[in-house]
Amino acid sequence: MAVKQQFKSFEDLLANSELPVLVDFYANWCGPCQMMAGILEQVNAQIKNQIKIVKIDTERYPQLASQYQIYALPTLILFKQGQPVDRIEGVLTVEQMVQRLKSVL
Repeated sequence: MAVKQQFKSFEDLLANSELPVLVDFYANWCGPCQMMAGILEQVNAQIKNQIKIVKIDTERYPQLASQYQIYALPTLILFKQGQPVDRIEGVLTVEQMVQRLKSVL
């Protein structure tokens, strides 16, 4: 399941994860972001124990949104060993998302 994450250091969150981290940059007012939440739950069920899914509210952490050049919502970035390896903007189906993630895991 995707968790709404509060943290002291985003870098620590990424560096301390043994699994690749998929970060869902979202906003509460964003309709497509709400759709993505349900999709990510299904994705997590299909590839559990292979990935960690974290939700980051861009309204709460605007400096992260700026640092990672988040201009469209939802934007998802997959980090492996603390480095971004894939970026997805917009809504994908469960099947598209699983296929995309498996290709880089």
